[in-house]
Amino acid sequence: MAEQKSSLHDLSITLIQTNLYWEDVTANLAMLEEKIFSIQAATDLIILPEMFTTGFTMNPAKLAEPMNLHTTRWMKQMAAQTGAVVTGSVVMKENNNYYNRLLWVNPNGETDYYDKRHLFRMGKENQVYTGGSQRLIKELKGWKICPLICYDLRFPVWSRNSNLAYDLLIYVANWPQVRMYPWDSLLVARAIENQSYVIGVNRTGTDGNNVAHAGHSAVIDFTGKVLFREIDHEVIHQHTLDKKALTDFREKFPAYLDADTFQVS
Repeated sequence: MAEQKSSLHDLSITLIQTNLYWEDVTANLAMLEEKIFSIQAATDLIILPEMFTTGFTMNPAKLAEPMNLHTTRWMKQMAAQTGAVVTGSVVMKENNNYYNRLLWVNPNGETDYYDKRHLFRMGKENQVYTGGSQRLIKELKGWKICPLICYDLRFPVWSRNSNLAYDLLIYVANWPQVRMYPWDSLLVARAIENQSYVIGVNRTGTDGNNVAHAGHSAVIDFTGKVLFREIDHEVIHQHTLDKKALTDFREKFPAYLDADTFQVS
């Protein structure tokens, strides 16, 4: 990849909106590897969809991996070779429980994770997977970043940016086409109420349960302005986020200082 040229106040992100092979880890990793290696310019963060190795499966007994096995090592390789953090969620097993787990993998191999808190009961996810209890806030180039997963988008308390805990909120998803209006609307709402950039990365195509997905991956600024949205088509999109613009806006319109205080139980 090209030499990194962004300033300390910029964050270069690359989102990958793609169709997924149903419950085929090998095929998805091969496909995504090709897409990642096609990225020409330097980037700081590569964002993949929810359950990017399988699609939104309720068959973890067949597909779940332990930490630091095949997919984790693949992500470490992608991060090392691109010089970017790689993130997205996969099906994981730990202590006889299954998790919809977002991995955050640094180029040096350091790995952290977030387990999806809000499990999609309409798809029986709550009957199969174990929910998480802790948010993850990561730092990258002076940015504080909070990655969440799909159905979490519907729960503003869990997403709340108390005391400016983060500058960028990310949702990776397998959000169905039939509910794209809430997806589009809630991404904008989360950006406005949290005075933060918001990125949503969704998949395309029809999964093995005949559920259609229409993408609508988006980059939204701290005022709620949609800077990018791709409907339906596969896309690899790079975008540079401006930290100074965010800081200036927060200083001029410090609504966060009047936010209600609370704790999530």
